[in-house]
Amino acid sequence: MFGMLPFERHSDNLFQMMDRLQREMLGGTSGLPDFRTDIREDGDHYVLDAELPGFQKEDISLDVKDNVLTISAQHQESQDQKDDQGNYLRRERRFGSFRRSFDVSGIDVSGITAAYNSGVLTLNLPKAQPAVDAGRRIAIE
Repeated sequence: MFGMLPFERHSDNLFQMMDRLQREMLGGTSGLPDFRTDIREDGDHYVLDAELPGFQKEDISLDVKDNVLTISAQHQESQDQKDDQGNYLRRERRFGSFRRSFDVSGIDVSGITAAYNSGVLTLNLPKAQPAVDAGRRIAIE
C-alpha cells in the first residue's frame, strides 16, 4: 500500500546515528582509513607520507613493537566565549583521535626517522640489509 517501508527502531545514541547516516550518504565508505598515507620505494628505503592536517607535532606519537609501526594522533580543542558577567555565550569542544598500524618486517627499525611539516608526517624507513653468511671453517680435532 502506497510503497510502505518497514520502520526500524534503533537504540543508537545520537553519535551512532550520525555516523551511520554519514556512511550511508557517502556510499558505505566505512572501510576508509582514518588518515591517508602514501608509501613509495626510494632505493634503499621506503618513504611513508601520512596526512595529518590540524595536528601539532606534540599531538602525534610513533611506536614500534613486534614489527608493527603504530602512528597515533590525538587532538583536543576548546573555544570559549563569555560575556562580561562570565556567562557562556558560546562554548565549543572538538576531540579527535586517529590510529593506524603498519607491518614493518623487513625494515631496519633502529634507523627509522620522522619529520612533520605542513600537516604531513614523513617517515624514512630503511630496508633491512639481508644477513650474509660469510661462512666459517671448522677445525677438525
